[in-house]
Amino acid sequence: MSRYADRFTALLDACVLAGALRRNMLLSLAEAGLFRPRWSNRVLDETQRAIARITKGDTDGSRQRAAINAAFPEAMVTGYEIFEGRLALPDPDDNHVLAAAIATSASVIVTDNLADFPPEALAPHAIQAISADDFIADIIELDPSEAILALRRMRERFRNPALNVAALIHKSEAQGLLQVATFMDEYQSSL
Repeated sequence: MSRYADRFTALLDACVLAGALRRNMLLSLAEAGLFRPRWSNRVLDETQRAIARITKGDTDGSRQRAAINAAFPEAMVTGYEIFEGRLALPDPDDNHVLAAAIATSASVIVTDNLADFPPEALAPHAIQAISADDFIADIIELDPSEAILALRRMRERFRNPALNVAALIHKSEAQGLLQVATFMDEYQSSL
């Protein structure tokens, strides 16, 4: 395990776990030990529903949820409910995400819904909200060789369809992972 995972915990929001590319990138970097991923059952409930919406019912998301849980059994946050009632995010339905982050002492909440997690609401808990693009780019910058190796392993797992480096970079750009695509372009000979 990498030296980073012991000191860096990130709560992953459902919006970054729902899409296959973001989910695979984040979990591949976590598998490499570059950070400790955390989520709650409620986050996974939302993820599962979002996967079903994204795939237009072709899958109910249960297979992906089971794979997430099997790969990272230690990532489940429990006991966060005691914090939930004391929080006041713009959307009260997001309080459970911040509560889970507090309960697990996460440094960041990785979310693409940044407006739902304003800095002034997170600052008292020493937590920041960061987009998936920024977070993945930061992880790559922290340890480029380990991160690119993890992303290469991820790319090689794609079989149906297989993804070559150019296709992965293009897909990343198309999904708004512009910083990640730039890094991958820079390191494409290793990817």
